[in-house]
Amino acid sequence: MGTSIHKLIAAINPDIYCEKFRNEYDQNTPIRDEVKKYLKENKGKGSLAYLKAAEKAAPKESEYMDFEKKIPFINPFALPGLKNPIQKHILSYDAFSENLEPIYFWIVDTLAKEYKDFDKTDKLVDNFSSSPGSSHFSEMGQKATRMQDEAMKILGGINQVLKSILNILYDLKEFRMRLDHYDNLKKEEFKNSAILSLKQIWMDSVDVKRGNTSLKGLAQQFQYVTIIDAFMACDSVKRVKDIDLNERIKRILEQRVVEFFDWVDKSEKELRNRYEIEKNYLKSQYNTVQLYVRWAKPYLRSAQILEQKFDRYSPNLVSIFNTSVFELTLLAQGKYTPAKDVGAGILPDIFAKKKIRKYSTILVVELSFRSVPERAGQQGYGFRGKVDITFTSYALRDDEIKLLKELIEKDDMDDAMKLIEGATTDSIEKMREEIEFFIKDLDSKSKPKEEKKEDLNPFTALFKSDKKDTPESKKSDSPLGEPDNEMEKVARSQAIIQARAECQKFYGLYKRAHNMPTM
Repeated sequence: MGTSIHKLIAAINPDIYCEKFRNEYDQNTPIRDEVKKYLKENKGKGSLAYLKAAEKAAPKESEYMDFEKKIPFINPFALPGLKNPIQKHILSYDAFSENLEPIYFWIVDTLAKEYKDFDKTDKLVDNFSSSPGSSHFSEMGQKATRMQDEAMKILGGINQVLKSILNILYDLKEFRMRLDHYDNLKKEEFKNSAILSLKQIWMDSVDVKRGNTSLKGLAQQFQYVTIIDAFMACDSVKRVKDIDLNERIKRILEQRVVEFFDWVDKSEKELRNRYEIEKNYLKSQYNTVQLYVRWAKPYLRSAQILEQKFDRYSPNLVSIFNTSVFELTLLAQGKYTPAKDVGAGILPDIFAKKKIRKYSTILVVELSFRSVPERAGQQGYGFRGKVDITFTSYALRDDEIKLLKELIEKDDMDDAMKLIEGATTDSIEKMREEIEFFIKDLDSKSKPKEEKKEDLNPFTALFKSDKKDTPESKKSDSPLGEPDNEMEKVARSQAIIQARAECQKFYGLYKRAHNMPTM
């Protein structure tokens, strides 16, 4: 991931988690104000604005807080948590005598089962890179190449279906314009213009096949200069007899007018049938695209996961060494309940009665491994080396957590999206309204009950999460709700203090479990 999770959180809530200035020596660069100004000016860009703002943000540093002596006597309405919101502990040690996997899975299992302060754990970042000279690099590269090849084959099929969809849309628009003439025949105010339009179509597409004996051929080759005007003026066979023309022209007109109205009846039926067939074919092709997308998704995901991402200037990677580096980030999520503080006498009763937004305690665990891959039979590799673990606490609302995960996913998939969107998403977006019109028209006839509107852009499924969008996320350009009110500021402050205490507690638990000295 290009942007750190701490910068993203600082951009999501700069008032709490972003430093006011770049550093204590530079008081002339108001970082927080720059971040807020950028978000305000680019509100319409939604979550993309937060990714850009995160590049400017400067996350706050952790400051000491005595949880045993000081916290119980702090006035919660002084908002101590907002003034000192970060708890951070860093642990670094060499683990060449043991595999690195048990370290990671001890944290995962403890958060999931034994440590009750957090009830949900997500893996947000999973990056790796190996030295080009190592066998691990070669094997991972081969696996990624296989995934990429399979994905490209499927994307080639998608492009072929897209061409087919373009041709179908062109035909359907032509049919729609023709059918408008037939529909206007049933409307008295448009009937005359509809007949004239259909006569022109009939002369250009049907009668012209007669060659020199067509109406246009007779007018050009044999000087029947009035025959086209007479034909256009005749709205029935009876009308032919009333026109003041010679008998030869009348006989020709009578035959052509009868043929024209017979063509109108038959061609309308045939055109409506073809129109319905083409719409069904469009839906079939669209479903084919969706099927291709489902097939391509796991290959694209796997290729993206197997892609090696790390700073090429990192001193931890030397081309000829047999080394690998890994980055893993876990986000553990707990619950803060104001009622608990009310019961302890810290907050007044109104906090248990009045409805306020929910706040979650957050523990971010970042693991950075530098290891030596060791072949473990035919099944894979084992890893020994150095590990750096960082424990950081926050308190976030539900909408802030949702935005954070969305930003991490977008930032993580950014390169892959740039490569694919030009050939897929942009193309389908330009056709989206037309596809929606024809498929909706088809579904409205086959399904009398209104169904939930389907997202007609299948390519977004390649990148978006499986969770459905909530109605709240579509109400505004901004992915976040209103800022905290006065009561919510107190609740968040208390949630921050709880998160800091839980972070310190888990850090101590890890050290004790691994026979490390603790305070």
